[in-house]
Amino acid sequence: MSEQERPVYRRILLKLSGEALMGSESYGIDTAVLREIAEQITEVHKMGVQVALVIGGGNIFRGVSAASGGMDRSTADYMGMLATVMNALALQDALENFGTPTRVQSAIDMKEVAEPFIRRRAIRHLDKGRIVIFAAGTGLPFFTTDTTAALRASEIGAEVLMKATKVDGVYESDPVKNPQAVRYERISFSEVLNKNLRVMDATAISLAREQKMKLIVFNLNVRGNIRKAVVGKPIGTVVEETFHD
Repeated sequence: MSEQERPVYRRILLKLSGEALMGSESYGIDTAVLREIAEQITEVHKMGVQVALVIGGGNIFRGVSAASGGMDRSTADYMGMLATVMNALALQDALENFGTPTRVQSAIDMKEVAEPFIRRRAIRHLDKGRIVIFAAGTGLPFFTTDTTAALRASEIGAEVLMKATKVDGVYESDPVKNPQAVRYERISFSEVLNKNLRVMDATAISLAREQKMKLIVFNLNVRGNIRKAVVGKPIGTVVEETFHD
């Protein structure tokens, strides 16, 4: 492995949206896309990087959307959490097809299919070279999987939180609606909050800022981007607070 290809992070938490698994489908999981994502994750795992994952459930069920349609918010959120477990199991299967040892830890007890979330056990799995997938969000309604990602990254001592999305970073406005929107190469969490940039929800951003976390937002659909982020190549947008004593 060349010096340029050496990972600059020992332990990462990668946040994936549930929609990332849909590919060109309108619902559910595109198995070809699932395999592609698992292959990219396996690639960085083989570089010696400890990898933890949080995945959303929007490809199966979106709690916020259901709540806006009249469903009780708590019920809708619990259903969304269960959708993340389904995605976690699918990703576990895809990773293990590449021979990558994987554990799923759920914030909602379902011992037949996943371990309960136990912080020390998760860290032990990572130290033993296993990928850990955190499922079922925080186990509580009213919190998104973005908040789960920031929380779990803090709990396991991840050096960086990586959010893989369908756009290549953080923009001043929606690049789909405004083709002239400017992409930030670097921005602080405070600016994200003040400018109301929809990188993650406000709770996740506030937690990340408080924990002095480093967040990298990049396009998952470009093959090799996870590896590029891990070896420190300048892709996407880096969100990091500058603290002054």
